[in-house]
Amino acid sequence: MTKRPAPRRFVLVTGMAGAGLSTTLKSLEDLGYEVLDNLPLFLFDLLLREGESRDRPLAIGIDSRTRDFTADSLLSRLDELRAKPDVAVRLIYVDADNDVLVRRFMETRRRHPLASDRSVVDGIHNEREILEPLKGAADVVIDTSDLSIHDTRRIVAGQFGLEGTPALGVFVTSFSYRKGLPREADLVFDVRFLRNPHWDPDLRPFTGQDPRVAAYIEADEECEPFLERLTGFLGPLLPRYRAEGKSYLTIAVGCTGGKHRSVYIAERLAAWLRAQGVDVGLSHRALERAMDEATARA
Repeated sequence: MTKRPAPRRFVLVTGMAGAGLSTTLKSLEDLGYEVLDNLPLFLFDLLLREGESRDRPLAIGIDSRTRDFTADSLLSRLDELRAKPDVAVRLIYVDADNDVLVRRFMETRRRHPLASDRSVVDGIHNEREILEPLKGAADVVIDTSDLSIHDTRRIVAGQFGLEGTPALGVFVTSFSYRKGLPREADLVFDVRFLRNPHWDPDLRPFTGQDPRVAAYIEADEECEPFLERLTGFLGPLLPRYRAEGKSYLTIAVGCTGGKHRSVYIAERLAAWLRAQGVDVGLSHRALERAMDEATARA
């Protein structure tokens, strides 16, 4: 019996100018994709026919800069691709809040591609209206409003890695509720009920990674029971996610400032996941931002 070849992999990348399209495409290139940006739609079909002989998967950037671009024409080609049994295609839509996009264009002093003779704000509103149908059709929406370049690369790598059929990858991040919920989070846990080291002047300067802060939080009688309930909840849940085909799971743990309690619980949770043989990544968003801001001031 002849084994059917694996379907060719295509990733289409679109979204708002200034949201991180270039970062997303570069991340895919680093993963092993052959990347083409700003491909005219009339070359799209030709490229796919040529792609039959290519071993590397393709990632194609198509957005409002593209010649002959319309959302309907791209959606039509996407539907044709999805109907082919020998093709595995996914659409990424990269987005960000309007005020974030305005700030990025102002910082880089770039013109918006749809606002050569108008304000950046007008260009953003026009582009969002044009692209709205694509956002609804996307397999993955990456909102970079609160993401660093490293965060974006991590999400792309988790969703679109090429290592066959990978096991479920889990990413754990601590965060500050003052800064809002991480938009990419699949599961969010609030640990503001635990004793807060912030109110101890001797502990306030340190983080949840410090043994003194850890001992303070562990002294809370609710700490260990909470961790037992949390791991008991996640233990049977992870195989179910894996069985449903999910390749990447982001777990966010939050406290008021994102410095003490959430950091400590995220560290404990990541250690438990590793002990279960899970491929886990870990970051502390508030701590990383504070470090970036200190570096910028310096």
